[in-house]
Order: sequence, then C-alpha cells, then structure tokens
Amino acid sequence: MTDTSILTQLPFWHWAPHVPKTSVNPSDLHTLWQFRDHLPQWITDSPTIMRCWELLAPLDWTRLPERDLQRDWGHPTVPYAAFLAAELIRLNEPLPTPERLHRFLIEHPGFIWLLGFPLTSAPETDLGFNPRASLPTPRHFAHLLREMPNSVPQFLLADSVQLIRAELRRLDAPPIDCAALDTKHIIAWVKENNPKAYMSERYNAQYPPLGDPDCRLGCKRKHNRVTPTRNPRSASTVAVGEYYWGYGSGIVVTKIPGWGEFVLAEMTQPFDQSDATYFFPLMHQVEQRLGFRPRYGTFDAAFDAWYVYAHFYRENDPDFGFAAVPFSEKGNYKAKERQFDPQGLPLCKAGLAMPLKYTFTDRTKCIIEHERGVYVCPLHFPTGTAARCPAHHARWKHGGCTAQMPTSIGARLRHTLDRDSERYKAVYRQRTATERINSQAVALGIERPHLRNGQAITNENTLIYLLINLRFLQRLRAQ
Repeated sequence: MTDTSILTQLPFWHWAPHVPKTSVNPSDLHTLWQFRDHLPQWITDSPTIMRCWELLAPLDWTRLPERDLQRDWGHPTVPYAAFLAAELIRLNEPLPTPERLHRFLIEHPGFIWLLGFPLTSAPETDLGFNPRASLPTPRHFAHLLREMPNSVPQFLLADSVQLIRAELRRLDAPPIDCAALDTKHIIAWVKENNPKAYMSERYNAQYPPLGDPDCRLGCKRKHNRVTPTRNPRSASTVAVGEYYWGYGSGIVVTKIPGWGEFVLAEMTQPFDQSDATYFFPLMHQVEQRLGFRPRYGTFDAAFDAWYVYAHFYRENDPDFGFAAVPFSEKGNYKAKERQFDPQGLPLCKAGLAMPLKYTFTDRTKCIIEHERGVYVCPLHFPTGTAARCPAHHARWKHGGCTAQMPTSIGARLRHTLDRDSERYKAVYRQRTATERINSQAVALGIERPHLRNGQAITNENTLIYLLINLRFLQRLRAQ
C-alpha cells in the first residue's frame, strides 16, 4: 500500500525536471522576501512552502545573532536562522516531535534550500543536493533547542513587535498606551505530575524530579477551607491547593482596539518564582522595544504592590496614567480604609495626620530594597499633649497608634486609586487580552511541553509567542 509520506511527494515529480542542479545556499528568507522575483519556480509551485514562507519571511533574518559557522572538521554547522525557521514551521503545521519535522522537511525538500541549511551536493539527482544528508538529525534538532541562547529567539520576537508597530502605523491604528501582564503555568513532563503514579515524595521541593532537574514545585491555585469540626486542626495547617512541578511563563500583551492583541515581551522561570518577580524584567523589555513607557498597566491582584503603581506614575503629570490592579487587602486593610492628608501623611482612625518619626531601608518585605517610614501618633510625637485620643485607641497608653509603609508615592496610590471610576474599569478590562493570547499559546502546546530541559522549554515558549505575533502580522497585512 502507498503510505502518506509517498503521497505527499507525488507533486514533487511534476516540477522536479525544472529544479536547477545546485548545492549553493540561497539568500536568507528576508532578502528573498524583498526580491521575491528571484524565487525559483520549483519553490513557488509548492503551496505549502509559499504559505510558510509568507509567514516567516518578513522577519529580519539578516541581522539575527549567529554563532561561528566556520568549522574545519565534522559536519557543517547548522545556522541558528535555519533551525529557528524550521522550529517555527514545526509549531505552525503542527508537527509534535523533531522526528515528524525531519520527515516533513525531507518530504518538502524546497524548505531545506529555502531555509538555508548547509546543502550536501548530489549532482546526479534532479535537486542537485541530498535532502536527507543536508538535514540535521532529529536528535540534533533537540540538542540545538536545548543549547541555543534565548537571546537569539528574543531578537526575532523584538523584530516582530517592530514589524507589527510599522503595520499599525500604516493602517492608522490607535497608538499603544496600555500593557497587560499575566503569568501561565507550564506542567513539566515528569512522573511526579502523574496522579496515577505512586510517589512517596511527590511534593518534596528538596528532591527535584530526575526526569527534569530544572523544573521546580509551585502552586497554581489555593483555596480557603474551613477547619474541620471533627479532629480540628489549626487553620495554618489546613492547605488545599493545586501543586505542580514545572515552570511559569510571563507575558506582556497590548490590545489595539479594532485590530487585536499581540505580545510585547515574555520570559520563562521555574514555577517556584512568585508572579511579582516577572514585573521588572518584562517591563524593561517593553520599554526597550517600544522606546517609551506605556501610559497604563493592568494586572491581577498578585501584582498589588507599591512599586507597580509607582512605575506608571508621572510626577510632572499625576493624571497621565496609572496601574489598574485590584486591591488585595494585604495587611488586613480594606480598600480606601487608609486615607492621607494633602502632604501625603497617613491619617489615623481619629482623622489626624500621623507625622513621620524615622525611616529605614527594608530588604525583606519586598522583592526590591526600598525605604520605609514609621508614622506615629501626633498626640505623642514630636511632643506629647494633654489631649486624649478621640478614637480611644487601645494602644494610647503605650505611645498610640503607628503605621509603617514605603515612603514611595506608589504606597499612597495603592490606597487612594479610584477603582470605581469608569476610567479604571476601561483599563482593567484590557487585561482579558492576556487570556486570549494564553488560549492561543495553549493551542500551540505551551501548557504540557514534551521537553525535559529548562532551556529548551524557555526557547520553545519564545518561539510560540513569536508565532502568535507573526500570525497577527499576517492578519493585519491581509486587511
């Protein structure tokens, strides 16, 4: 019987006689994109090759950071550009394994010539090169994914952002003014994540899985539960959560009204890192790629921290923008419970401004070092008075009430932000853009990768978000 691989090669024989017998590498994808008339007919006659080429060619492959391709022994070095283009084709088709990708490229040898793999000459064939000998082995594809620096695919992701911005300007689309950040859990491909496998130390963070030593134990979600009435235990020991060994992927997304959303920045970390640790690296990437700081930011309650609000504050224009973040009631404070006077001093329960007694550098309560201030009762400091506390505070005899908080403007903005305003609600609604991007990423296999190496998963995640951007760019150009 004729199998699928033979059937897919049947069209090849139609245009094989027109193939030039050459083993010379062509120009890169981007150069061919600019001079598409130079594409040979045996490439343009293949709908599959042209469809993938239209998707990948707009990227600036010419300036991709490349490794040293000069080698005096062994097989020729595979360029990063050829490998990354092949990986993007694998994700787009989709082809779940390197073996399937290898077979696909052999069945469509035009890709081998077009992507720039080092060609092995075979003048006696119609192609002029040997497809199987010109390709890396499936094992070498997996090796490259593990060893390639993440800065290489990040270059392409940054270039996709610039291409999308240029296309949006051509279409007179609204400017980018809001960035939404969210994280996504990635479940490692290890037996510890299989509930049917018996494990005595399944959730012991001191013993990482042998199948993937780079992954870490983290909590996806946790629920509050009532302490049982029978055999009661302390509430601090009752923990009902969903734990996995794996990684976390953080993304910054922007939504263009009327057009859609795309990825501005992304990064991958082990799953034991908190959501807040994604903020500064990702926002730094966003400013580098946009050349400015977005006016608004929207996040979930995990990012309810003073430095998030301070990041979007403009001292020269306080009403310019803000961070739309739900109040998480940390420190047993309700939203708008802590008020401030016009000078920024916190008000006590009696409505009196609490003076600043002293400041100190804090290195423990936050992911960054910062200055904190201690504010005390105005009836005791700087000098004591005969008046008594109007609120009858319980600590009046012991110096009165105190308040401790960062001296940054972000600490005050966290409490005074009007979360009931229409402006806040309009900005916060844009956070759903991250959910739509994550849905596309899940469809491309980001949640359960069949990889067992942290660097490989990091690189594949970057390529997944790059592919999402390329598809968005293609939709824009189809308008």
